[in-house]
Amino acid sequence: MKGYAVVFKERWKVSFEEVQIPEPGDDDVVIDVEYSWISNGTESSFLRGERLGGDTPYQEGEAEPFPIVAGYQKTGVVTQIGAKVAGVRVGDRVFATISRVEDMFDPYGGHVSPAVTKANQVWLLPEGEQAEAYAGLVLAQVGYNCGMRPPVVPGDIAVVIGDGLVGNWTAQTLMHRGAQVIVLGRHQDRLKHMPPGCHCLQVQSAESANGQIPPYVAIVVDTVGDMNTFLQLLPLMKPNGHMVSAGFYGRSGHIDIQLLRHREITLHAPAGWTTPRMRETLDAIHQGWFQTRELITHRFPADRASDAWNLILGKKEPFLGIVLDWKKREGDGFETIRQI
Repeated sequence: MKGYAVVFKERWKVSFEEVQIPEPGDDDVVIDVEYSWISNGTESSFLRGERLGGDTPYQEGEAEPFPIVAGYQKTGVVTQIGAKVAGVRVGDRVFATISRVEDMFDPYGGHVSPAVTKANQVWLLPEGEQAEAYAGLVLAQVGYNCGMRPPVVPGDIAVVIGDGLVGNWTAQTLMHRGAQVIVLGRHQDRLKHMPPGCHCLQVQSAESANGQIPPYVAIVVDTVGDMNTFLQLLPLMKPNGHMVSAGFYGRSGHIDIQLLRHREITLHAPAGWTTPRMRETLDAIHQGWFQTRELITHRFPADRASDAWNLILGKKEPFLGIVLDWKKREGDGFETIRQI
């Protein structure tokens, strides 16, 4: 069947175009997409040609990973189900991860509609809720996972490196579990969106925090791939602390295990998504303590996806959460939802 997708044609080139989509099988769900959420960091990395797939970095001499359909997350309405699909009905509003496409470097992508998706990659949304709030569920799950990995004793000090969406969601989760959270970020416009009660420091590194971080940190979470800051915080950690690494380091993500052994620091390296974590994150949004929609700053019609990428790559104005609206078309114009 024919559909439309956001395609990275080559490095730095974004197109909204017609694509060929495989016919659905017995295990597939077909979805008419309403919203897809851009993963600013990961998708930018793909657009720059830094990755072959997932967390696998590109290396010179390898075939360039283009064209590909960008993204990995969206919400929409079910229009068709396969013969073996149970638990989902036509008309249900759902979240979906990657969907099948043809003639691409990777046979799966996110920003595509209709979305032919395996039923085990589809989750029902709570009735009556804003579908947009769940459109970034995979990315939100990354932040939730970072915040849930380390054990937390109420009052523990946790330092989160990064002021983007994953950093924000990590901070939300750690605070929900009782930690005192310090966020290190470079953008004041993003730091002001951190949860109330969070101690935010606008710094370039841990060293430039000038003693504002106490020397008994229990948890450090790197959400941006900043190994230098990660290592600068190590001497401030108390014994039996936990380090969580969720950033992308390319081919430079090296760490000396002996540095961790001295204080018996545990290193966590979360990646990807799992069904239980997706369910828990969805429930957290539904319960109201995990905020997502409040972090959306821009919404673009899907066929103006290139404008969204011009914003992300050009950095001419502040942004945080960016959503593509598949119900709108060119001429509707983009919408700045929230000035940050």
